[in-house]
Amino acid sequence: MSILQSIRRKARIAVIPLSLATGGWIGFAAAGDNDDHMFEISKNLEIFGTLFQQLNKLYVDEPKPATLMKTGIDAMLASLDPYTQYISEEEIEDYRLQMDGRYGGIGCIVRKIGDEMVIAEPYEGFAAHKAGLRAGDVLLEVNGTSCKGKDYEEVGKLLKGLPESIAEIKVQRPGTEKPMEFRVVREEIEQKNVPFYTMLEGNVGFIKLVEFNDDAAKEVKEALLDLKGQGATSIVLDLRDNPGGLLREAVRIVNLFVEENTLVVTMRGRVPEWDKYYRTDDKPVDTQIPLAVLVSPWSASASEIVSGSLQDLDRAVIVGQRSYGKGLVQQTMGLIYGSLFKVTVAKYYTPSGRCVQSLDYASERNADGTVTRFSDSLIKPFKTKNGRVVWDGLGVIPDVDIPERTYSVLADTLQMKSLIFNYATQYKLKHETIAKSSDFRLSDKEYDEFVAWVKTQDYKYVTKEEADLEKFKKHSAKSGSWNLVSAEHDALMKKIQQGKEDDFTEFKFEIKVLLEAEIASRYYFQKGRVGSELKDDPDLQAALSVLKDAKKYKSILTTVVQKEKPKQRIDLHTEE
Repeated sequence: MSILQSIRRKARIAVIPLSLATGGWIGFAAAGDNDDHMFEISKNLEIFGTLFQQLNKLYVDEPKPATLMKTGIDAMLASLDPYTQYISEEEIEDYRLQMDGRYGGIGCIVRKIGDEMVIAEPYEGFAAHKAGLRAGDVLLEVNGTSCKGKDYEEVGKLLKGLPESIAEIKVQRPGTEKPMEFRVVREEIEQKNVPFYTMLEGNVGFIKLVEFNDDAAKEVKEALLDLKGQGATSIVLDLRDNPGGLLREAVRIVNLFVEENTLVVTMRGRVPEWDKYYRTDDKPVDTQIPLAVLVSPWSASASEIVSGSLQDLDRAVIVGQRSYGKGLVQQTMGLIYGSLFKVTVAKYYTPSGRCVQSLDYASERNADGTVTRFSDSLIKPFKTKNGRVVWDGLGVIPDVDIPERTYSVLADTLQMKSLIFNYATQYKLKHETIAKSSDFRLSDKEYDEFVAWVKTQDYKYVTKEEADLEKFKKHSAKSGSWNLVSAEHDALMKKIQQGKEDDFTEFKFEIKVLLEAEIASRYYFQKGRVGSELKDDPDLQAALSVLKDAKKYKSILTTVVQKEKPKQRIDLHTEE
């Protein structure tokens, strides 16, 4: 996985909001609290209140009470887990957007390139697209306010607004001399949970699910019924990089494939009120159609409820890489003065009884502040409906494990420096149409043209070998041995530099995959990007291989084998 992908994916890891409480607390004391515990709470509240009062009274400069309190609350909650949070009144709008996927705006993704904000992708059919804005347009002004030098939050506030309000947007479009002006009527933007579904070869239906917001199950059901109507005899449900969302939507999606009154997930917390059982309560769409579910290291929360439950029920073959491992449930409660408190109240357990949570927030933290994983002695085996062994504390481990796709330093550099993005913009200016995304391929000549263009840009990058040699040089200089090894060091560095000249040939395949997907998005938006990426997708190919072999599919779901306890991951996503 690239560094850029890791940052982007980690930022999207979400929680499972159950409902917005209409007021109040469930009680100050939890079950099992004794007098000593209550005394400790009262004592420390009194200490804190006294300290806060004296600090505001005596500090040399006049403090800002709200800032002090927010800092203190955030630090306190950070010592628990990253999902327990205080949301101030000022943050409510952004929080609700994160939770329900709706907001008033123009409907586009923006990215920062240098000192400029650029439209990365308009949402098909929404305000920006209908007004004529394109990917690659550089944002100059919104309602007379310059966008130059502003960050994502500042530009986001300029673009968002009440539905039916007007955004006068000035952009510089590549290939044009003068700035262009657009009058965009803002509208309610509701991002689709299922942005893409299609029929693949062999009568396989494919459904991409990116969120678990309102209507996620409805959208999956509509896609499933449409695909079955087109003749689909098996289904791939893609949950890769899906950060989760609403618990109820996860249960309803499982319900599409299993009988009524089937246990999907159990929730258990310290307070008895949070102990709940969630069963399917509707008629399924199809309980027999062969099903493969794709997961990745950034499939989390509700994604793990769906994949873990279908695995426990032996209803689907799970393909890909081990999932994130978030088995914690949050409840959002209303506080006074319009603020909210989102608190972890329980853990969830799939039908076999396992919890996928992989980080132990209750244990002592490492010296650097990071959280430890559950020790091997605490990892326990559980059994699926057919008796297959699954493990808790490790996320969802696929039935068919596929090595995660990684990219070269060169490909990462081309992405991070926006060179692939910028070239796709230029390509669109020169080509009015392209083949549909699933068929679109760059010719060797076109790839060579891209390489020639890149070499006129700034694409300097440092390989791991170069970085190691630089460390070696510094160490040798400190130890006084540099004169003895400098010639060998310089010779190795020269060879590495010469080898980098061949990187565009060595990594041609992966660079073309990225470039073709970016170009396809210029013509077919998000659907085009997903459709293009599926052409050379090793996870999907593995899923198709299983679904096309009925004997293999059945064997995976019914064969009971003795498995060694999987090893813990060391460095995938250690939380701070």
